[in-house]
Amino acid sequence: MHLEIDHQSPTPPYEQVRSQIAALARSGELPVGLKLPTVRALAERLGLAANTVARAYRELEADGVVETRGRAGTTVAPTGDASHRLAAGAAAEYAERAVRLGLAHDEALAAAVTALRAAYPA
Repeated sequence: MHLEIDHQSPTPPYEQVRSQIAALARSGELPVGLKLPTVRALAERLGLAANTVARAYRELEADGVVETRGRAGTTVAPTGDASHRLAAGAAAEYAERAVRLGLAHDEALAAAVTALRAAYPA
């Protein structure tokens, strides 16, 4: 697993680790079930604090990208199903909130499109 940290980037190092591992898992370059390096080992290899890598792993686990099993370590989870399930749940929560706020369908859709465009800059 090849990760690079850009210390000049405004993106925090934990987010760089998180996003790179997530992208590698989505692409299949990190196959399901692959055991990731320990927090301490990866932190040492990248020149980061262990807490930085631990935060990235926690966020990856919350996103369903990895699974942590205590002493058994952290492995790549079957992300396709988990990612789609989590995204669908978030979308449903947004739709319910938009209805509670009294937004019309087109207004709610426009707000979602604006947020997605901001999240995925061209």
